[in-house]
Amino acid sequence: MNSAYKITGDQLANALNSLGVRFIMGGQSHGTMPYTPPARLLAALARSDEARLRLALIPLFLEHPEFAAHVRAAARQLDRLARLTLQCYYTAAFCLQQTLPSQSEPLPDLFSGELNLSLGDDPEENLRALAERHRELSGARVNWLGTYQHAAQTWRKGLEFRKA
Repeated sequence: MNSAYKITGDQLANALNSLGVRFIMGGQSHGTMPYTPPARLLAALARSDEARLRLALIPLFLEHPEFAAHVRAAARQLDRLARLTLQCYYTAAFCLQQTLPSQSEPLPDLFSGELNLSLGDDPEENLRALAERHRELSGARVNWLGTYQHAAQTWRKGLEFRKA
C-alpha cells in the first residue's frame, strides 16, 4: 500500500458507517480514521483480507453511486486479484441497481468490456452471467450470485431499518 499506515478492518468499518453504509458490524467507536479519499477507501476495501469488507463494496456503490467516479483510480492501485474483486463487485452493484427503484445517479457500466461480459436488458440474467465470469476469472468455486444477492439483501434491510 502506498501509505504511511495500513487501514485496519475497524477503520474501514468506521469509514463505511460514517458514509451511512451499515453493512459491517463493529468498528463504531474506536480506531477512528481521518478522512480517506474515495479511491483509497475503495482500494483498501478491495484488498482487505476480510471477505465482509470486500463485499461491503456492493452496498457502498448502491448507497453512494457518486463513488463510481473513483473506481478506475482505485483499480490502478490494485494487484490482479483485488482489481478483479473491485471490478466484479462494482459490476454487481451496477446490475443490482437496475432492479431497484430509480436513484438520482445511476451507476455507469465501467467494467463489462474489461471482464469480456456482454450485458443485456435483463439485470437478473446479467448478474448470473457476471457470477459465472467471476468464477472463471477468479478460479474460486464460490456462489458469486448468492454473494452478490446477499450483499444487496443486507443493504436493503439496513435501508428498511433506517426508515422505520
